Amino acid sequence: MDKSASSVHDAFGTLRRYLVARLFVCAASLCPIASFNVNVSANASVVPDIESIQSSNRHRFPDLNQQSAAVVDAMVADASRLRAIVSDLGGSTLIDLGLQTKGSIDAGIQLARLCLGDAATISLHPSACSQLVDLDVMVHTDHPVAACLGGQYAGWPIQVDDYFAMGSGPMRMRRGKEETLQHLDLIQSAEPDDFAVGVLESDSLPSQRVAEQIATECGVTPSQLKLAIAPSTSVAGTVQVVARCIETALHKMHALNFDVNSVISASGIAPLPPPAKPGDTIAGIGRTNDAILYGGRVSLWVDADDATLETIISRVPSQTSADHGRPFSEVFKDYDYDFYKVDPMLFSPAVVTLHSLQSGRSWRAGSVMEDVLKRSFGR
Repeated sequence: MDKSASSVHDAFGTLRRYLVARLFVCAASLCPIASFNVNVSANASVVPDIESIQSSNRHRFPDLNQQSAAVVDAMVADASRLRAIVSDLGGSTLIDLGLQTKGSIDAGIQLARLCLGDAATISLHPSACSQLVDLDVMVHTDHPVAACLGGQYAGWPIQVDDYFAMGSGPMRMRRGKEETLQHLDLIQSAEPDDFAVGVLESDSLPSQRVAEQIATECGVTPSQLKLAIAPSTSVAGTVQVVARCIETALHKMHALNFDVNSVISASGIAPLPPPAKPGDTIAGIGRTNDAILYGGRVSLWVDADDATLETIISRVPSQTSADHGRPFSEVFKDYDYDFYKVDPMLFSPAVVTLHSLQSGRSWRAGSVMEDVLKRSFGR
């Protein structure tokens, strides 16, 4: 293997280790054994009643896959304007928004809509950050747990032969195998005519075999599967990652054993960084993480008592982590790109505000760090 091929191979290996490690570090913190409260006999096994969860969820929140399917259809019709490439994978729809095309900012907004199951509104606003950026990405939703933890979280490591991608979007709810989805009752199994819609983060396009495997795990036929893909270094990929501000707050609160189902509505905003150089995956990951860690601001409307909110507020912002205060690419490098060494509590917004629906009081903690954003975005 020549040096250039070896460099590419190492980059893919680093990305894969990063994504898989992040998934399992988050999973470990999100689902602590101590948080379970199930009484069973020594010989019994606990099996989620998937059909009951599925039935109740059709009334508790909308079917995010069906909503997203309509967004995909609109994107296909508008592919030229979005600078998207649409292809067929044995009956499945694939929309490329950043691998063999430059994509666009609006393509990133549509990609974020897919991740969130079209259960949130994504918009652009003049940035409050003065460090090399002019736009902020804002998200607001009245279904924060379903949209962010059920849809947006990249909780599915997809590997078929030598292909690897991290899967997000509501197709995860069709698959229903992640513990977080089961614990939060976020499973929506497919009926015969239902679609499965997902987003892939990868540096290469999937094959028909990959699509077939995803469809099988989601319980749909290949023709009922709709996928979109963009790398983190693309314009569209950058937008959709920065749109995860609320998701990171909910993840951390769940890791801290807070009842995230008490979060009724949410808004989040973070600066849109310049995309990294094509192929520089670490820089792409670093800039999008920094936008949230040092520039992200989240407000949550919560049905909880004051004592509970007073206890949690100071623990949510990213500044509580020992790894806080430097661009993520520097932190990652210092740990020899070993994600298991990074404090998982780092991954949360810079500023968090909680509004109590019971008392009318509000709490805010954290601060924006524009000096770190300048170092990150200016590289």
